[in-house]
Amino acid sequence: MDNVRRSIAGLLVVAFSAVTTACIHINIPPPPAPLEEHQVSGSGKDKILLVDVSGMISSEDKESFYTYPSMIATIKEELTRASRDESVKALVLRINTPGGTVTASDIIHHELKLFKASRKIPVIASIMDVGASGGYYIASAADRIMAHPSTVTGSIGVIMLTVNAHGLLEKVGVEATAITSGPRKDMGSPFRAMTPEERSLFQGLIDSFYQRFLTVVQEGRPNLQMEQIRKLADGRIYTGDQAKAAGLVDEIGYLEDAIEAAKNKAGLTEAKVVTYRRPGDYSNNVYTKLAAPSPLAALGNLDVMAFVRGGAPQFMYLWMP
Repeated sequence: MDNVRRSIAGLLVVAFSAVTTACIHINIPPPPAPLEEHQVSGSGKDKILLVDVSGMISSEDKESFYTYPSMIATIKEELTRASRDESVKALVLRINTPGGTVTASDIIHHELKLFKASRKIPVIASIMDVGASGGYYIASAADRIMAHPSTVTGSIGVIMLTVNAHGLLEKVGVEATAITSGPRKDMGSPFRAMTPEERSLFQGLIDSFYQRFLTVVQEGRPNLQMEQIRKLADGRIYTGDQAKAAGLVDEIGYLEDAIEAAKNKAGLTEAKVVTYRRPGDYSNNVYTKLAAPSPLAALGNLDVMAFVRGGAPQFMYLWMP
């Protein structure tokens, strides 16, 4: 027994000595810093800027070791920088998202339209795995939309997310009471069932957002009549080939094809492809850092319990199977 104790003690001494004398390297990511330009392919003085629209479209900041700017803030920063660089001759949107909130999708679409009006350079959208709902809404701002052969796109429409936790609270013996200035002030509350009148009011809002979506699609797809768009916009999804046949995308091709199309539309024979990224990010080629979220994985970014904690209903341009 004494021998066992001495062996254990010896091991502890060795382990302690290793910990106290060894050099332990911990790589701490740098805090958020201004975007830097990085070349990922091509050559020449002219530039094709590659901009990512990947993951859930939201105005929420990204929380990790540090708080990083939201998708809206990042894309605005990229477009502002590109607007000041006369060497940027075309823009390629690399889209991979099932969508997101109505307002965040609309803001990014708006910023792209402002950028196009100020710089008047070609904007090509390249839809990767998924470019559905809000992703397609943003793509509609481009001069040309390309989809991969295996792309899933479409899902044109609006969904409202809310939670009814009334039954759950009853089971645990909790009752929520709201004192309001009017009978509709707490409509959408997760603590009680929705009335038919409230459902009708929410439907009116959804119809309004839906009509805005249709208008955006018509502006971006002048080859389609509004009646055609309405038939296509019942919420269904399409493969790349189906979307092309329906007139929702212009061409089937890969990201390299979209970059080549941007060069041709800008009248360039050669150009370098650049991205803007923050210090510490890795960038080696045009596919680097491309998120490939499945719709269910992207939905994992939604804080459903926020609704129960008192969050308002969310209006989404989102493919939510």
